[in-house]
Amino acid sequence: MVLIDSVSRFIPGVLGHQASAQEDSFADGLLDCPHYTRPEVLDGMQVPEVLLSGNHAKIDSWRMKQSLGRTWLRRPELLESLALTDEQRMLLTEFQVEYQSKQQMNPDN
Repeated sequence: MVLIDSVSRFIPGVLGHQASAQEDSFADGLLDCPHYTRPEVLDGMQVPEVLLSGNHAKIDSWRMKQSLGRTWLRRPELLESLALTDEQRMLLTEFQVEYQSKQQMNPDN
């Protein structure tokens, strides 16, 4: 099944948009960012405002930041083999600062 999925992606028209393959988890060596759907608030958890903004550049930046951060938290060794851009390094640093700040505010997590 996995083999069929991975091979069929190369057939034109199988994916709705060819860019979808680039957004798949691990396509760029990073873990995927979180994904959200409706409703905007569920069990007290809210979809991040940036995703509701309609600003595609900010959404792309948020997704990259989350992807870099998830990789840093869960599979930091993957970052060692990647040549991060200056922007990616900045986003990762922002994520790390925000994460460490949250940890200090809520040490039980």
